[in-house]
Amino acid sequence: MRDQRASRDARRAREFEAFVAGAAGRLLHAATLLTGEAPDDGPRARRLLAPALAHTYARWDRLRGEDPYVCARQYLATRFAHEAWRHYGAPGRARPHPRSPLAELAPQERLILVLRMFEGVAEEQTAALLGLPVERVHTICDRATATVLHPAREAARPAVGARAAPS
Repeated sequence: MRDQRASRDARRAREFEAFVAGAAGRLLHAATLLTGEAPDDGPRARRLLAPALAHTYARWDRLRGEDPYVCARQYLATRFAHEAWRHYGAPGRARPHPRSPLAELAPQERLILVLRMFEGVAEEQTAALLGLPVERVHTICDRATATVLHPAREAARPAVGARAAPS
């Protein structure tokens, strides 16, 4: 009985390691997009990813045909949404990296844009995951896409003390 359990645990560990080897990079990239950190330095993204992988490992035997990537992605998204809701606006917290292409977006906009555009999750699934109406997800995604594609340009202002060019 002991040998069977040890064998089952070893198989589970091998399967999970194979999953992590294949999925961790993409999940970390999604977490980096969510947090808005620089790709080469993402401590918040790693802190977001680690519990998602741990949660997936804890549920590994109960997944029964479900995609473990979907499980990890859902946990990652809900944890980000919860943390962003608690910490958004707090000094020094939840601020994206200024060079991030998603820096101008609010956390909810980043979450919806990453799920819809980077992960390819359907509007209906995104709405169900976040507890929002489908129309709201559609509107937020459109607004976030427009913000990313056409960032606000600061109006060109003459420097203080500079003279205007003659017309």
